[in-house]
Amino acid sequence: MAAGGGGRELWSTRWGFLLAAVGFAVGLGNIWRFPYVVGNNGGSAFLLIYLACALLISLPLLMSELGIGRLGRSSSTGSYRNVAAKVGASPRWGAAGTLAVFCVFIILSYYTVITGWTFDYFIRASLNHFDGLQAVESANMFGELTGSPGRLLFWTTIVYLVIAVVIRQGVQKGVERAARVLMPAMFAALIVMVIYSAVEGDMPKTLSFLLQPDWSKVSFSMVMAALGQAFFSIGIGLAGMVVFGSYLPDHFSVPRSALLIIFIDTGVALMAGFMIFPIVFAFGMEPSAGPGLLFQTLPLAFGQMPGGHFFGALFFLLLIVAAVSSCIGCAEACVAWLDEHWRIPRRAAALWMCILGWAVGLLTIMSFGEWAEFYPLNFIPAFEGMNIFTALDFLAANIFLLLGGALTAIFMGWRVPKLVNLEAFGIADGALGAFVRFMLRYVIPPVLVVALVMGLRG
Repeated sequence: MAAGGGGRELWSTRWGFLLAAVGFAVGLGNIWRFPYVVGNNGGSAFLLIYLACALLISLPLLMSELGIGRLGRSSSTGSYRNVAAKVGASPRWGAAGTLAVFCVFIILSYYTVITGWTFDYFIRASLNHFDGLQAVESANMFGELTGSPGRLLFWTTIVYLVIAVVIRQGVQKGVERAARVLMPAMFAALIVMVIYSAVEGDMPKTLSFLLQPDWSKVSFSMVMAALGQAFFSIGIGLAGMVVFGSYLPDHFSVPRSALLIIFIDTGVALMAGFMIFPIVFAFGMEPSAGPGLLFQTLPLAFGQMPGGHFFGALFFLLLIVAAVSSCIGCAEACVAWLDEHWRIPRRAAALWMCILGWAVGLLTIMSFGEWAEFYPLNFIPAFEGMNIFTALDFLAANIFLLLGGALTAIFMGWRVPKLVNLEAFGIADGALGAFVRFMLRYVIPPVLVVALVMGLRG
């Protein structure tokens, strides 16, 4: 077993780390949201702007989080504090790490509920419940699921049991081993589904939708959409990358790892588009249906397509893998924090984290049913018309993530000296270090503050 300073467990191989990090980044949003946003915002024009945002904004922040973790060798909070102590900065910078842990816990509490949907639909697809399905029946099927607290609670409990089993085993035997199984399985399923969609679906229309540039759609709002996608898709500001970085051996390249994570994450999202949209267009469906595309629209297509029984089950198995791998990454960040700050051993911390997440998840479950029209923060203009679930999602994604990213940029850009930055990244003084430092100081903080203000204004 590889161990770092103080006996901290480390990743055993570079690919084990990369698979775990990509698994954390890739989630349900990559499967449905990214391809749709690309298609509806100018195709390859949006894609090029997204890649620019990913390299200019996400890459420096991802390098910063991995570097803070490796230099701090602790939880998210502890890593920020340790780096601050190393450079003589205030220990209050640990609050940036705590904010990230709080944010990732909020997201985990409702993401596990949505992950439960994928389990339910996998069982339905396996039992051939999509055969001959009509539009009204599909809508009723989804409504029955979201309106059934007992069923949602059952599947959410299953998700947490899976998380607990993995996390309790530690970094190498739990998180890394799970990534080594789940991610290759996801890639294999994705490739099979893309081939199937190319044969049975409308690939020419998909290529036009995703890759034909429409420069007329380039606007400030489109650039902000690309920035938001680049920021959220990679998992920045969620404490996970800091914790994953704390398990990085010193000889692993932070810049190379960050680049690979970004490009693999983007590649998976694009492949998802080539998997979903040929089916959508072949059956004359609406590509902008969001989550409904996965849980209401596609089951109709699978019920009519040759081999739809098998490939429908494979599709939802793919969704399970994508969702569960993200949940594991979120949970690891929370468990590392509990282990360090409450001195709770990993196995007990995993259990407590699952219990707390499960309990908070009850609020989301009720938000899909009897509490759907309960708006607890209606007195705050930015939260007007939001039930508990939508308020939690807005708070985490539109406020905490952006705020955390801005704090990280300010910390690494202004409070951490250049030589310590270079040590954290594991690079020599040169063009790359100068570029990252310039972006962290002068570009990323104002850009994220503007995005935060725009999000609050709606």
